[in-house]
Amino acid sequence: MNKIVDSISVFFPTYNEEGNIRNTVISARKVLEEISNNWEIIIINDGSTDNSLAISEELSKEDKRIRILSHQKNRGYGASLKSGFYNSKYPWICFTDSDGQFNFSEIKNFFSKQKQENADLVIGYYLGRKVSLFTIITSKIWEVIVFLFFGMKVKDTDCGFKLVSKKVIDSIDKLKSERGAFISSELLIKAKKKGFKIAQVGVRHYPRKKGKGTGRDIRVIMKSFIDLIKLWIKLNFSKK
Repeated sequence: MNKIVDSISVFFPTYNEEGNIRNTVISARKVLEEISNNWEIIIINDGSTDNSLAISEELSKEDKRIRILSHQKNRGYGASLKSGFYNSKYPWICFTDSDGQFNFSEIKNFFSKQKQENADLVIGYYLGRKVSLFTIITSKIWEVIVFLFFGMKVKDTDCGFKLVSKKVIDSIDKLKSERGAFISSELLIKAKKKGFKIAQVGVRHYPRKKGKGTGRDIRVIMKSFIDLIKLWIKLNFSKK
């Protein structure tokens, strides 16, 4: 059977997901065996204090194509994405959340969209997000702010399901954001500035079955704003 992609790296940012990481990785592996000749899964353990690392190590022992990058201390979502991007070896890189709220088989739709539009990045947008109303509202406010500062207009900046060509990561200025949630916006802003084509595709979102999400801590929000302002200043100064 013809595969839809020759080679792909997939990584999962992981912080205290002992209840979800095994099923997430096993589900992704089944899909990758169907769609790709060469693949790797990277679990980015971001200083988990539960059994996430131990479970990840078991998965890695079971399959050499599954490997672990572990941060000794929790560094944040941005740091996890950077570790994934800069340690992926194949021409296409996909990342998605490790909490099981996406169906990884929808990666097929990402590649269909990529081929239709000859895109360098395909970013997901939620078809009904299974989170609190507060999270949805704050995400929409953030999107408006990013648009006002950078003119970045997409349906969803922060959806945690994206497909990115490795040439994008190798070409854009090195990503800086670590603790805050600015990392996804930073990636898109820098890719757009370099002239890479961004396509969008809808993805379904499912309720979290186990564990609790993070990311709405006031310190994380403030760090996101600081990172946004820093990049805005840098880009405006570089134009002069």
